[in-house]
Amino acid sequence: MSTKKQAGKHRDGLHLSRRRFLAGASATAGAFVFGFSFPLARPAMARSASPEVNAWVLIQPDETVLIRIARIEMGQGALTGLAQLVAEELECDWDKVRFELVNPGENQQRGNVWRSQLTGGSQSIRGSHDYVRMGGAAARIMLVEAAARHWGVAASECSVSRGVISHGPSGRATTYGAVAEAANAMTPPTEVPLKDPASWTIAGQPVKRLDTLDKLDGSLVYGVDFTLPGMLVAVPKACPVHGGKLRHFDAAAVVGMPGVKQVLRVDDETLAVVADTFWRAKKALDALPIEWDEGPNAGVSSDTIAEKLREGLTADTPFIGNETGDARAALATASRVIEADYSFPYQHHAPMEPLCATVRWTPERCEMWGPTQAPEAALATLASAAELPPEACEIHTMRIGGSFGRRLATDYVRLATLIARQLPGTPVKMMWTREEDMLQGRFHPVTRCRLRASLDDEGKVEALHMRISGQSITIYTFPSSMTEKGDSGVFQGIAPDGDMALGYSFPNLLIDHAMYNPHIRPGYWRGVNLNQNALYLECFIDELAHAAGQDPLAFRRKLMANHPRHLAVLEAAARGIGWETRAADGIHRGIAQIMGFGSYVAAAAEVSVTDGRLKIHRLVAATDCGHVVNPQQIEAQIAGSFVYGLSPLLYSECTVKDGRIEQQNFDSYRVMRLADMPAVEVITVPSGGFWGGVGEPTIAVAAPAVLNAIFAATGKRIREIPLKQADLSAT
Repeated sequence: MSTKKQAGKHRDGLHLSRRRFLAGASATAGAFVFGFSFPLARPAMARSASPEVNAWVLIQPDETVLIRIARIEMGQGALTGLAQLVAEELECDWDKVRFELVNPGENQQRGNVWRSQLTGGSQSIRGSHDYVRMGGAAARIMLVEAAARHWGVAASECSVSRGVISHGPSGRATTYGAVAEAANAMTPPTEVPLKDPASWTIAGQPVKRLDTLDKLDGSLVYGVDFTLPGMLVAVPKACPVHGGKLRHFDAAAVVGMPGVKQVLRVDDETLAVVADTFWRAKKALDALPIEWDEGPNAGVSSDTIAEKLREGLTADTPFIGNETGDARAALATASRVIEADYSFPYQHHAPMEPLCATVRWTPERCEMWGPTQAPEAALATLASAAELPPEACEIHTMRIGGSFGRRLATDYVRLATLIARQLPGTPVKMMWTREEDMLQGRFHPVTRCRLRASLDDEGKVEALHMRISGQSITIYTFPSSMTEKGDSGVFQGIAPDGDMALGYSFPNLLIDHAMYNPHIRPGYWRGVNLNQNALYLECFIDELAHAAGQDPLAFRRKLMANHPRHLAVLEAAARGIGWETRAADGIHRGIAQIMGFGSYVAAAAEVSVTDGRLKIHRLVAATDCGHVVNPQQIEAQIAGSFVYGLSPLLYSECTVKDGRIEQQNFDSYRVMRLADMPAVEVITVPSGGFWGGVGEPTIAVAAPAVLNAIFAATGKRIREIPLKQADLSAT
């Protein structure tokens, strides 16, 4: 007899009780939420008067399973992956699963039960997999216990499949929806065993995303689309030179324009035009006479920044990130030293949805509707700018139309709140123009790197010194996190251990950082410092292989003997590209590997260069992220991440002139387009036992794999990107 028929045959035994459950649930909108407080030693939190306390799983009378998601969805698919982990342990029917986003105020009110809501560093799944799985497992235990008590049987005699609870000895069955309210009376378990991933049936599968339909039919409301009755639109403008000030503006010149309500001074460097529509506010802003005090940074340019970075390559007081032996001494006495300088330019996040937030402020309460990657930080910023206690403020989180790290910063939340405070009770949507979004970015840091290595007579590396000169994101964003060793984030992918560990062993090694911070504000651009570190190191390793007269893969194998997981993904990428076989005429190959955000990644590229024109024919990406929650999403994330690896390689850079960023829209800041994108083949080699990130690591290996293939094709080393400045004609 099928499970469905069993449920229909034996549900009458619980039918009256279910009616009573539903009658009691009517006071709570006809739905029930299971509440859990982790660690599980705090069951009292789940026993409060409200049936929604510490909710992870809500089961509605029609058997719909609503899973609460605390991390932010911005296209990466984490929302679906997290729901899969909960649903797997819950043993529910995946076809009935829906989701709801958690607001930070609710999280704080419930004792931070959802823990961190920050979405960055590829942390969504790897940083919360354990406790979200516990939420699903604990709910399942309570549901089964509720059914068992009603039947007067032992819970150990019951089983559950797709939301149907069965008692094998008697043949009775019921559904989650029928016992949901009774389960609320259960004491949450103190021990919650989790499934072996080998037994997963929902997690680990390429299920369809939960957040696709409203994107396809256009019904999804992004922050830039959001409206409220009586809402006004504010378009701000700040001094284009970071650190400059607002000197004067002539509001009288535009206040009579159609729809314009006010022209406001927001702070020392920012003003805003408020109107009834974005377009009217923008037109008035364009016509507004403004005088800026651009300050001492007005003379800074890309050339002056580059000169300072070069000085850092020989600075005497660097921060040391990784050291073994005595690389300086070994290099000083070496008979053969290879040296090269590389650089990586500023990059902009360039999300399709520009910075925006809607805020309504009153002396008693302040609310914001909009996208953020850091809900807790956004709430703190909102409260500070509103000059209200956090409990009087709320962030209504929305899905994001692109971010890539930009909305980890909360500067736009502050500006929107300061504007709204000048219009009490009126909802105000603050929207940046594309040009303002570009000028006021938090840019991927600019760096240069000098690498020096010595080779013995057999072509073995005796010593390597890698000096990075450039910006620190941490000292700008979280200065209290700086230590006497500097900014540890600078050493992503080249650290001595951890989830960003170097994948090579050298008898003498020194990796250090000479910090120089221009006035251009840095931020967490997707992949962060892993991107340039992989380019610097992997291209230089290729240089060493060529100097030693060895195959680049064979040369790496010797250095990676103590790093089997790093080597495994490199071998997988090499096999995928056909490294050991002869390439077609005119086709040349390159490889690269790194570890980042807890995952081991590698890439292999096939390119051709004809009359100085590059064509990338194929890219193969290999990733070991430990456990795979949704293979289809991993494939999509990796292929998408290569867009971010190839854009700065081929086109994208932000340059500085007269103290300001020159690129102000997509006509001058080019990004990868569909027609430019090569085929990407994704290989997953999950070794299990750990949880690595996916959205960012493989960005880093795309560019060095292609650059190494370009050398194979032309005999030229490209050490500065983007390639639009390079001569690719063969030597």
